[in-house]
Amino acid sequence: MSQYTDLITSQHADKPKFVALVDAVTSGIDAQAQLAEAISQAFDLDVAVGTQLDVLGQWAGISRYARVAITGVYFSFDTPGLGFDQGVIKGPFDPSEGLSRMDDETYRLLIRAKVGANHWDGTLPAYQQIMAQVFSGTGTVAFATDNQDMTMSVYFAGMQPSALLSGLIKSGALPLKPAGVRIADYFVSSVIGAPLFGFDISSPLIGGFDVGAFATPL
Repeated sequence: MSQYTDLITSQHADKPKFVALVDAVTSGIDAQAQLAEAISQAFDLDVAVGTQLDVLGQWAGISRYARVAITGVYFSFDTPGLGFDQGVIKGPFDPSEGLSRMDDETYRLLIRAKVGANHWDGTLPAYQQIMAQVFSGTGTVAFATDNQDMTMSVYFAGMQPSALLSGLIKSGALPLKPAGVRIADYFVSSVIGAPLFGFDISSPLIGGFDVGAFATPL
């Protein structure tokens, strides 16, 4: 029965043929309405998976496939940075030397970055806002500094990006920088979960003695 049969008045609700007629006429309309609602939810960036994410990536202008295969990202017990929640589990059809196809969560993050880049005005304050949205819920806090020589440095405090995401970032896949400006360096906190070390400031980004950790190249 469709939602429309619930609207039949008591005068006709006990007439099975009438109820069946209303259901036959309205069930198609009800199914189409549910399908339209499901399509909208399926292409929500926060919950989309698989093929739906591929379509969203096409709309934003970024592919699921890296331009260059990312090496050194497969899970390993004995390799620092490739343990649990860091390395990528090698699938049966993945190449042995490098990974080029992103998983859904990594691809979702890059789509968010690309959407932000498409609307960015090129300023550092707006950069901070976009990066906060990109890494929301991951425990990673990203920010950038202007080196005053047409280059910028990008820092990741808190949780370190995964091995795959780190490889993608170093390869230039994170599409967020002003035109004509080169990203000189990427740095991460040397202690997982900690802010970066710095004086005269206390925030999720930077902390002093016994709080902040030294920045190390990504």
